[in-house]
Amino acid sequence: MTTDATPVPTNGSHAHPVRDLVVVGASAGGVEALRKLVAGLPHDFAAAVVVVLHIPASSRSALASILERAGPLPARQAREGDRLEPGHILVAPPDRHVIVADGTVTLSRGPHENGHRPAVDVLFRSAARAAGPRVVGVVLSGTLDDGTAGLVAIRARGGMCVVQDPDDATYAGMPQAAMEGDSPDAVLPVDQIAVLLREVAGTRPATVPDDASALMDMEVAMAVPEDDALSAPDRPGVPSGFACPDCHGVLFEIDEGTMRRFRCRVGHAWSPHSLAAQQAAAVEGALWTALRALEEKAALSDRMARNATSRGHAMTARTFAEQAMEARESALALRDLVERTAGLVPEPGLSAAEAPAADSAQALP
Repeated sequence: MTTDATPVPTNGSHAHPVRDLVVVGASAGGVEALRKLVAGLPHDFAAAVVVVLHIPASSRSALASILERAGPLPARQAREGDRLEPGHILVAPPDRHVIVADGTVTLSRGPHENGHRPAVDVLFRSAARAAGPRVVGVVLSGTLDDGTAGLVAIRARGGMCVVQDPDDATYAGMPQAAMEGDSPDAVLPVDQIAVLLREVAGTRPATVPDDASALMDMEVAMAVPEDDALSAPDRPGVPSGFACPDCHGVLFEIDEGTMRRFRCRVGHAWSPHSLAAQQAAAVEGALWTALRALEEKAALSDRMARNATSRGHAMTARTFAEQAMEARESALALRDLVERTAGLVPEPGLSAAEAPAADSAQALP
């Protein structure tokens, strides 16, 4: 589709800034929420829309075509250097962060945030830095708490923060965390969020923020990633004593408003809930590894016992049989622990039901 729309400026220097950029984050349950949201926006919507939905890095994303069919606005997967245009939707591609800068978007394979790339927080933080009070941030259905730190950044720069009502969300984790970590301007069902966006798009914000903080500047630079940010001698925050699940480096603890989060030297970032979930997954993995080792030890000890028996070495056979029995007893206890631990690991990203639905929708007329 062609348009006469003017690209959205992001330097904040024009005389009468208006709310002209909507950034939306979602995860599990997010496809249906995004459909409803887009269906409620008019063809002459006065803001650009940029969407991040958590999807596996290797997946083929059909989200842009799904959203284009859902409402009157043209939608496409974001490409490097795409301009932000009112009434147009850009969707983050798999395995790329989307970063807002200078009226365009940049795609990056920078460090994961909360285990995700694309990550909601990266988009929100960069939009806050670039557009300040002209940004409206929207958090929809999802597990864990990606998007909470991004809303804090949008709030710090005078933008508007909107959260889907947890009772209206398929997965309430992200909306609930956003409500606890920030004081959103509105908590609404998705259809009412669309009404609100229609009302505020193109209006003049009441606040004029200070410049972006040094912390925000550095974190956006790390997401790009820029060499100066990665090689800077000082890290934001203080050493936490925890290790990064992605690279096993030291995590630095950052306090921002009411939220505490973590970032390692090379830029991997974690919220408390996401870090705890990743640690739980690591514990489960370690337990399965230990269980496998015990089962293998029991099997090997059985074999050695049989070999000793066939050679007439009764005492040696008895020793190996005892070792096999001890390994099996330990394995039984560990298997029980694995079963109890497995329930502590929440499912991130798209639900299993959504991923095939999103793929198959590519072929729909």
